[in-house]
Amino acid sequence: MSDMHDETSVVPYHTSPLPIGPWIVFAPHADDETFGMGGSLLLARDQGIETHVVIVTDGALGGEGEKGAIVTARAEEARRACQALGISQLHFMGQPDRSLQVTEETTNMVTKLINLSNAASVFFPTPLEYHPDHRVTANLVWSSVAQMVGFKGDLYSYEITTQAPINLLIDTTDVAAEKYDVVNLYATQLTQSKYLALTQAMDTARTFTLALDRHAAEGYFHFAARDETLESYLLESTSKFFEKK
Repeated sequence: MSDMHDETSVVPYHTSPLPIGPWIVFAPHADDETFGMGGSLLLARDQGIETHVVIVTDGALGGEGEKGAIVTARAEEARRACQALGISQLHFMGQPDRSLQVTEETTNMVTKLINLSNAASVFFPTPLEYHPDHRVTANLVWSSVAQMVGFKGDLYSYEITTQAPINLLIDTTDVAAEKYDVVNLYATQLTQSKYLALTQAMDTARTFTLALDRHAAEGYFHFAARDETLESYLLESTSKFFEKK
């Protein structure tokens, strides 16, 4: 059986440098880029890393009132947030909220955006997220990269509302307060749920394996193999605690 006394085999006990740029971050909704990896994006800004953010859905169901007004408001919040995060380029795919699908059209859109960004690091939500758009975004990006000939970049999943298996930690302590200021720019969403408290809790939880003076971190899974499927990742990551060797 696996060594059940060795926590380091299932969670990092040290932080890592930022992945190499340029970056492209696929956010299912306007706000997910900030809630999930706003600290890392701020650090990337400070280190001069080129960053692209793609808002995949229109977010029309993320509030009460006329859908067109919600879409407009959320897009404006995203522009303000991404400006604060130092994002180099913001893209909107405009797919229907809660109805995102992996199709030839959407995979072609994602492939085009990755190519245009010249990304060396591609980020998408962990496939263990609760929200269906989050999970479909993971599948969409994975499927798109799989059909790209000669793509040599690195793939990373990030956490938004769900802790998942990770193998990379980024220390965001020094920019945490600034990240939470950016979270507050998403005023339409803060009336829907306790997103600021959740974001702070996720960041705090990820410092459990770090020094006591570290109070914010963001977790990622760096996919080392390209021939895997997301399904095999899920199976492997949830069974590794009990696997036989």
